[in-house]
Amino acid sequence: MNTANSHIDPRTLLLESFRAAVAAADPLEIVAAHLPPPHAGGRTLVVGAGKAAASMARAVERAYAGRATLDGIVVTRYAHGLPTDHIRVIEAGHPVPDEAGEQAAADILTRVQALGPEDRLIVLVSGGGSSLLSLPAEGIAMADLKATTRELLRCGAPITEMNVVRKHLSRIQGGRLAQASKAPVTTLIVSDVAGDDPSAIASGPTVPDASTYADALAILQRYGAKVPAPVQSHLERGARGEIDETPKPGDPLFTRVQNHMIATAHGSLEAAAALFRKQGVQPVVLGDTVTGEAQEVARVYAALVREIRAYNAPFAAPVALISGGECTVTLPASGAERARGGRCSEFLLSLAIELGGADNIHAIAADTDGIDGSEDNAGALCCPDSLQRAEAAGVSARQQLDAHDAWGFFDAIGDLVQTGPTRTNVNDYRAILIL
Repeated sequence: MNTANSHIDPRTLLLESFRAAVAAADPLEIVAAHLPPPHAGGRTLVVGAGKAAASMARAVERAYAGRATLDGIVVTRYAHGLPTDHIRVIEAGHPVPDEAGEQAAADILTRVQALGPEDRLIVLVSGGGSSLLSLPAEGIAMADLKATTRELLRCGAPITEMNVVRKHLSRIQGGRLAQASKAPVTTLIVSDVAGDDPSAIASGPTVPDASTYADALAILQRYGAKVPAPVQSHLERGARGEIDETPKPGDPLFTRVQNHMIATAHGSLEAAAALFRKQGVQPVVLGDTVTGEAQEVARVYAALVREIRAYNAPFAAPVALISGGECTVTLPASGAERARGGRCSEFLLSLAIELGGADNIHAIAADTDGIDGSEDNAGALCCPDSLQRAEAAGVSARQQLDAHDAWGFFDAIGDLVQTGPTRTNVNDYRAILIL
C-alpha cells in the first residue's frame, strides 16, 4: 500500500462509501422538500409502489403531520414495509409479480378513479414498482404476467426494455394511472434506471409513454422470449390498433400532472465521491448508466485497473473508480435454478478473477436497495486475497462464476455485504479502490 495512505482501511472505506451512497437517497431525509403545500380543498390521496414506497409514505406523513388529512395505499416488496398511521402499506412480490400486488394495484386504481377535480393525488414511485404495481390488462391472467416476467429475466433483457413490455400489459402503468385521475397529480420519483428516464421507473404510471405495442413485440423477438399465448395475442392486437395505446407525450391530460425526480444514482455516486475525497483518495465517477453483462463489464473495468497500476494513467493511485447503473446476468435455459446471487456479486467475482489477486486493489459492488438478486445480501467485497482464501476453503472461483453462483463464493470467504432492506433504490453501486 502507498505509505502516504497507510492509514486507510480499504474494507471500512468501501463500506462507508456504500452507506453514503444509500443515505443520499434516503426518502426520510429528502421527500419533504419536494412535497406541495398541504391541500386546503378536498381529499389528499397518497398512492405508490416500489422498494422505497414505505419510507416515502412515512416521510409524507411526517411532513404533513397536523396540516393535512391523508389516506392512501402504497405497495412495496416483502420485508420492506414500515409502520404508518394513515397510508396503508401492502407487501407484494418482486421481481416476479404476485396476487398481493395485483389486488393492491386494483385498489389503488379504484381509489384514484373516485377522485374529483377538487382533490389531490400524490404518487410515490421508486424502483421495483413495475412488478409491485401489476394490474394485468383485460384478458391477461396474473399467471401469464408472472411467466412473461420470468422469461424476460431469464433472457437478460435490460430493465428499460422489460418495462416497455410490461406497460403494454397493464391497466395502470405507462401513464394510465394519471389518465384515471380527475384530480391534479404530483409524483415524486426515486430513480433506479440508467439515464433517469421517468417513463421507465416503475413503468411510469403517471408519465407519458412514447413506446408502442409494436416496440413490445420487437423486444420479445429480439431476446427470443417465449411468452404465454394471451400475452402474445394482446400485444399483436394492440399493434393492429384494436386496443388503445398508452397515453403519449403531448396528451392534454398531462397538463395536470407534475413529475419530480427527487433521488438519482448520480446523486448517490457524488455522495460517495465526497467521502473518498475527504480520505485523500481521488474519486473518478465513471458514470451512472453502466449496463451490459456483469461479467463483461468487469473485464472492461479490470483492463482499466491494470492500466492505472502499470502506467499511473489515465489516473494515478490512490484512486476510487465509482460507477452506477444496472448490469444483467443471462442465465442458461437449463440449470438456472442452481444460480445464486445477483448482478453485483457476479460482477465482483468476474473482476476478482480478472485481477488475479493483484496487490492493493479492493472493490465493492452492492445494490442500494439492500438485495442483490436471489439471496439476502446487498452485494459483496473483493480483496487482494479473495481468490487465495477461497482456494483454501476448497472453492473454485471459475466454477462458481460458470455456475452463476457468486453468492456461494463470497459466502464461503465471509465477504458478503448484508444490510437488510434499505427502503430506497437508486440502482447498483460499484467502487474499485486502487491504493
